[in-house]
Amino acid sequence: MKFTFTQRAIDRIAPVLDGHPDAHLKLKYDTEGCGCVVSGVAALWIVRETEEDDIEVNTNYKPVLLEKTKLVFLDEEMTVDFLESANTFALKSPSQMLNPRMSLTVK
Repeated sequence: MKFTFTQRAIDRIAPVLDGHPDAHLKLKYDTEGCGCVVSGVAALWIVRETEEDDIEVNTNYKPVLLEKTKLVFLDEEMTVDFLESANTFALKSPSQMLNPRMSLTVK
């Protein structure tokens, strides 16, 4: 899997992540309140601990944790960008926009 962060995304994530030096960056496929696992929403989390299902993927920025069982919902090439106009992150691939309004949450 190729996972890339744009410079705009890195500029927004770095100050938050720097405030939590022991933490990991995780792309969470959040299904809470969605009613079904296939109705999940991707979100960026800053977490202190990894979970059993997490795998680490190298990126052009820092490694990111992904849930192994949720990889089926992601494409082979993924990009995290920051949209200034919406003041939010976006998760996209060459073929689709997975989440145009992605949050960054410290857990």
